[in-house]
Amino acid sequence: MTGTTMILHRRIAEIPAQEWDACAGDDNPFVSHAFLSALEDSGSTGPQTGWMPQHLALRDGTGRLLAVAPLYAKGHSYGEYVFDQQWAQAFMQAGGQYYPKLQVAVPFSPVPGPRLLVRRDAPDADVLRQLAGRALRQACGELDLSSVHVTFCTQHEYDLLGQTGWLQRLGVQYHWDNCDYTSFDDFLDTLASRKRKAIRRERRDANACGLTFHTCRGTDITDALWHDFYQFYLSTVDRKWGSAYLQPGFFPLLSQRLGDRVVLMIAKRDGVPVAGALNLMGRTTLYGRNWGRVEGDWPFLHFELCYYRAIDFAIAHGLKRVEAGAQGEHKLQRGYRPCLTHSAHWISHPGLREAVAGFLHHERAAIRAELPALDAMTPYRSGL
Repeated sequence: MTGTTMILHRRIAEIPAQEWDACAGDDNPFVSHAFLSALEDSGSTGPQTGWMPQHLALRDGTGRLLAVAPLYAKGHSYGEYVFDQQWAQAFMQAGGQYYPKLQVAVPFSPVPGPRLLVRRDAPDADVLRQLAGRALRQACGELDLSSVHVTFCTQHEYDLLGQTGWLQRLGVQYHWDNCDYTSFDDFLDTLASRKRKAIRRERRDANACGLTFHTCRGTDITDALWHDFYQFYLSTVDRKWGSAYLQPGFFPLLSQRLGDRVVLMIAKRDGVPVAGALNLMGRTTLYGRNWGRVEGDWPFLHFELCYYRAIDFAIAHGLKRVEAGAQGEHKLQRGYRPCLTHSAHWISHPGLREAVAGFLHHERAAIRAELPALDAMTPYRSGL
């Protein structure tokens, strides 16, 4: 597209929120200016965590913003959930320099959604997406970097980038679909009898252990409650990863900037919060994010707070889907079905690109072959 200029921005604040969101839309909160700026303003992205903003912007000859992409320069592969450490290790052992690299992603959030964001009123949206893909490759070359990675993108973006030589990668997550259910029991009626009884038993036991459950939204979530939730978040980090990227100020900023799209499920004992699960609400989807608890032994608390209450909320608010994050085949038994996730990768070095392409060819075949077996593990009655 003639007259188009590429600009890399080191702060999202350099792009007015209204302009960014005219490209991002209002469906997926994770690519909104509010979410991404909360990460930067809280210090969760930046030099402290190695996610250096380089947000891509394409403008026409009049200066009008046409497309953007949440872009970061990175010297590591942490916080991405699409793992390329083996590629990096192999390249470095061969004498190459894999880091730094460019990452088009929502930091620390394995949430599928659009990554090449174009103006909603653009008549040539796919042309702009392909132009953004070329601009990313151009930036990679001009900065003399090893690669660009567009992770958890839409299948449409995956297909478009694949048509222009990007390497394609698949993954699996587990999502729950709302088939116009009127209640949780209505959903349970679609399950096999034994599975239905197991879920009812888990919910009964979780609700019989002396805890009370509460759903809080937006600015109704107090600073004191966010303080408690941050301790829950740290407890999960300590058990699983050992590195807390999200800073304490990030969570209150979400309430201020995203309002009622922030949904916090809280469990209390004697009025004191002991566990919490953070969700963000899109136009059609509830996205489960962080969860944590204090020390204690409450049966099935994680399933109740993160999965079942998310389903309750989705049904009550007419949402079509619950996406409960990365990994976890245990979600299958609770009605969450396997779904493909997509990413696209541009590798500059021909030898590394050829090796990664061969690996991804076999990985894609293995993932597609696994899907029917995973779907067979869901609790739904035959034919549903």
